[in-house]
Amino acid sequence: MKTIILIAALLVQGLAAKHLHREKVYQRAFCDRVHGRMEYRLRDGTRVDCQTATYSFEVDFGRHAFESVGQALYYALMTGKRPGIVLIRETRKDDRYIGRVKRLAARYGIYLFVIDTAFRIRAVKLPQYHKPTTKEIR
Repeated sequence: MKTIILIAALLVQGLAAKHLHREKVYQRAFCDRVHGRMEYRLRDGTRVDCQTATYSFEVDFGRHAFESVGQALYYALMTGKRPGIVLIRETRKDDRYIGRVKRLAARYGIYLFVIDTAFRIRAVKLPQYHKPTTKEIR
């Protein structure tokens, strides 16, 4: 009986796995492609997922898109580099997060990439940012 419960628990745990690959696997694939340095440590102990000569990249799953904006901007501030985000697209559901973060990336000058489960990387074309006028805000 204990064996059956153990096997059932292991099967449920395996089915409950949320992602095809761990974040670090995608991070390594991207960082290797752009010849960056993984886990670049900042003075305050935080780590940039991938640091290049000109960019500080945050790599995260699509559903963490909004968190990645803040992290990318913080890393850029701390390093003097430009901010970048690499969103991981494992399913079509991730497209909604990518779509939502595009306007923020355009507004704050964040270079946005997407990496998929086959480790294909593409730059995301950003919309032109429209700065609202005072009349539009009222």
